[in-house]
Amino acid sequence: MSETRATAPVFPPGRYGRRRDGRRRLLLPALLALLIGIAAVFLVVRLYGQYGDPDYDAQIVGWSDVTDKQMTVRFKVRVPAGGSATCGLRARDYGGAEVGRRTVTVSAAGSATTIDASEVVPTTAKAAVGDVIRCAAAG
Repeated sequence: MSETRATAPVFPPGRYGRRRDGRRRLLLPALLALLIGIAAVFLVVRLYGQYGDPDYDAQIVGWSDVTDKQMTVRFKVRVPAGGSATCGLRARDYGGAEVGRRTVTVSAAGSATTIDASEVVPTTAKAAVGDVIRCAAAG
């Protein structure tokens, strides 16, 4: 019976670059993933604080009285009890181009938390759709 021994190959020094020892180094990728996760959480919190305010929520109801010069936009806004909101309204044409914009302040009657509003938006051409871009605390 003959026995064959397997030996590791021998490479000429410097010819194939540095040889790795076979162990994986996970410290650097783990630290990088941790830093990216922390940065993402920070960004989400910052953007939510800047753009997301759950106390002020707008919903478009519809639009009417469309002419070449104006459009009436009807919308609802949820506010804290008895609060006011400043809302950006926009009118767009069939192609999606903005043809009118207006910022309005609406206030709740008494201790109501919902405001039903209807505002006229002046336009430079005939509009096809009205939008409530954003509502925030009046100030």
